[in-house]
Amino acid sequence: MLSDEQKRYQANIELYHSKRPVISNSIKAFVIGGGICAFGQFLSNFYMTFFPLSQKEAMSPTLATLILLAALLTGFGVYDKISQFAGAGSLVPVTGFSNAMTSSALEHKSEGLVFGIGANMFKLTGAVIAFGVLSAYAVGLTRLLVQMLIR
Repeated sequence: MLSDEQKRYQANIELYHSKRPVISNSIKAFVIGGGICAFGQFLSNFYMTFFPLSQKEAMSPTLATLILLAALLTGFGVYDKISQFAGAGSLVPVTGFSNAMTSSALEHKSEGLVFGIGANMFKLTGAVIAFGVLSAYAVGLTRLLVQMLIR
């Protein structure tokens, strides 16, 4: 429970906080995030149309292209401007991950290739990679155990 003094403090502090434009931020995130996803679908269709690739085979070049474009846009400072405008909409998993790795690498490039870029590139994304590998292992092991029990 909050004391009376804490309640008065909370009420007083609310007067000085600016109102967040939640609706407009949500619309921006939806439009930009959807635009990135639509561009990814366009790339996938492009690879399926102009190369003899199935939908499953077109995923790899599509993801590689999105990662490369996000890294280049981060390097040129464009992705940061998109992120400032779109907020969470620019965190579409592949491009957001590429942006996080590239920005960490650029931040530490003055320290050299190994101790700067190599050592610091995974500062922001290392936990995501570790959690992804551990989760994939757990899901694979669970599936194996379920299949062994069904047989």
